[in-house]
Amino acid sequence: MATPRKLRCTICELRDHGDRVYSLRLRSERPLPQFRPGQFLHLALDPYDPSGFWPESRVFSIASSPGRKDEVEIVYSVKGRFTSRMEKELCAGGEVWVKLPYGEFVVCAPAGAEVALLAGGTGVTAFTAFLQEYAAQAVEDGSRVHLFYGARNSQLLLFRESLVRLAQARPAFRPRFFVEEGALGSPGVEAGRLSLDLAWADLRAPAAATYYLSGPPVMIRAFSEELAGRGVAPGSIRVDAWE
Repeated sequence: MATPRKLRCTICELRDHGDRVYSLRLRSERPLPQFRPGQFLHLALDPYDPSGFWPESRVFSIASSPGRKDEVEIVYSVKGRFTSRMEKELCAGGEVWVKLPYGEFVVCAPAGAEVALLAGGTGVTAFTAFLQEYAAQAVEDGSRVHLFYGARNSQLLLFRESLVRLAQARPAFRPRFFVEEGALGSPGVEAGRLSLDLAWADLRAPAAATYYLSGPPVMIRAFSEELAGRGVAPGSIRVDAWE
């Protein structure tokens, strides 16, 4: 794993997705260190003084591809004091500090493997870096990647358009989108809550697949227990549990 580095970044884009969910595109003053899909960064709002301590920070999954050396993207949902500060204080042109990379939740799809990515809400950001690289592979290797992505409404299905384009570029990637409300009029979006039954039925060999879980803690706990109850090996259940 690369040694974490501390970098000052400029906010070059801030998008409001509604329901207090935002995405940030940050341009680093220096090249980013190499990271692996699924890893995360620490973000600080207050300036960092190299002669002192790292300021208060929070962790966020890296949503952008490791191939981008000058920009990094994150998504956040306002849930507490720190993210409330982010909502109030951050704007395009402002500065933040990040340190990266961190984390052992590394997403991969070996040749011939079947992989299921289960994402709830902003948890999809743990998978987007991997999916960008996967879609760019020039040679089919027999692997198959399924994404089961649930959100409260279609507006909060972040990256949906780009994920559909990725599926067109790499037919071995198969996304399904679920919303709890307002599915009517949203092509390709299914009504209802994300469930393990739906994912299980889509896989060729569900008991032998590798499952990656990212989303609210209650979702991760429930799916982990259900997968174990269905006989999936502990090593095939991988959890993004930095929260």
